Amino acid sequence: MTKAPKKFKSLFTAVALITVFSVITRAAGFIFRIYLSRTIGAEGMGIYQVAISIFGTLNALVVSGMPVVLSRLVAKYNVSSKKAEAHSAVTAGLIVSLATSLLLCAVIIIFKNLLSKIFTDERCIAILITLLPALVSSSVYATLRGYLWGEKNYLSVCATELIEQILRVVLCVLLIGSAYTALDGALTAGTTYSIACIISAVLVIITYFYYGGKFRNPKPQYKQIIKSSTPVTALRVASSLIQPIIAIIIPLRLVQIGFSTEQAISQYGIATGMTLPLLFLPSTLIGSLAMALVPEISAINEEKNSPLLKKRIRSGIVFSIFCAALLIPSFLGVGKEIGLFLYNNNLSGVYLQAAAWMMIPMAISQITSTILNSLGLEIKSFKNYVIGTVVSLLCIWFLPSVIGINALIIGLGSSVVISAILNLRMIAKHTNLNININKHLILISLFVLPSALLGYFLIGVTNVIFPLVLAIVISCGLATLMFITLCVIFNLVDISALSVKFVRTFKKSKQPI
Repeated sequence: MTKAPKKFKSLFTAVALITVFSVITRAAGFIFRIYLSRTIGAEGMGIYQVAISIFGTLNALVVSGMPVVLSRLVAKYNVSSKKAEAHSAVTAGLIVSLATSLLLCAVIIIFKNLLSKIFTDERCIAILITLLPALVSSSVYATLRGYLWGEKNYLSVCATELIEQILRVVLCVLLIGSAYTALDGALTAGTTYSIACIISAVLVIITYFYYGGKFRNPKPQYKQIIKSSTPVTALRVASSLIQPIIAIIIPLRLVQIGFSTEQAISQYGIATGMTLPLLFLPSTLIGSLAMALVPEISAINEEKNSPLLKKRIRSGIVFSIFCAALLIPSFLGVGKEIGLFLYNNNLSGVYLQAAAWMMIPMAISQITSTILNSLGLEIKSFKNYVIGTVVSLLCIWFLPSVIGINALIIGLGSSVVISAILNLRMIAKHTNLNININKHLILISLFVLPSALLGYFLIGVTNVIFPLVLAIVISCGLATLMFITLCVIFNLVDISALSVKFVRTFKKSKQPI
């Protein structure tokens, strides 16, 4: 006997559920990354990061378009009660994804010797091979997840993702103790990732059948599935290619200017495995905001309600900037100590201080890309991303001889700055709105500086008196408090309005579904 999934009628309830699970899942992943970095070291983390970046591209090729397409098809078929067609689409999607993943696995295994010569460190190919079972499992998981999304069964999908993350952490902690070298540690991390993906795939299969899913004749749906998923997949694969390209270029260029292979891999591991994840911390909150804005902006745009459209777009951008800027004073002033505490690596903190400025253009780029997508300008958003990426790759290729690994920071920073500027111009052009945030950006930047100096001064004093963790908490807390106070004084943040919105939101969340 099958059971009907619980469907959320309230958009707020659905978004709140996704946000809560996303925060918990990302927090678990972030803590795990800290543990992994401290356990396998910079060299092991560098090897793992190179392999996982290649895996990310392969995974995008296999699964990125399928969940989106299937969720749309399933939702459409549900309206007309065509369950058989929905199941047929899922079966077709599953066969296409599985065939693609198995083909890619075969290519990697057959040409592994050739591929190993591409990497700066040949050990990376061994890690990539341990991740291949995860590639096949993800093809199953992503396809059935698309069906569950179409059915609005958010709870099952979110719970499965969280279980996968927990399994990965637990398995890695249990097994990594037997690792004696950087390669052993990276191999263990790859193996546990694959095991966790296999288990999550099994869970989602069970969930699919539990809620009435079936396998049907896929032939009627092949053409539609392939035709609809190919453009989405092509865009996302092109976007994901930047990571493996960087993973190859940076170590290669560092070796060419005099670094040993181990040193180059270690530098890359510190920058990408320890520093960059901290810069992405605001993305969870901004992503939740983006999910809420998309349908609203789309509806307003259809009604041609320009004043309200401008208000929604500007408030979304300003809120995203504020979310990102909240952490900058702490990273600038206390970055070295944060790196030392989290990763037992002082250099990661140095890179964090150097890269903290990137967070504001990253936030603008993220939210404006979502706004462009909601306005039906996905291709233009992608073109802006490509332009930024080209500039980034040029920086990453030519600048290491001058500034070493900092070329990665300059390259990525240039990319998000260019994307943010082009996205803002595109939004203004399409909507005929003058979205002026220059004054807001200038004031935010001015407020960051004294707040960061306060944090720098406090960590110097408190670090002598208190344990490191307490010194960091005091310094970061007071630096952030100063920044918020300055924003309130100059009316960049309206605390009373925020509190009213929170109370209203809380009351809505208490209403029955």
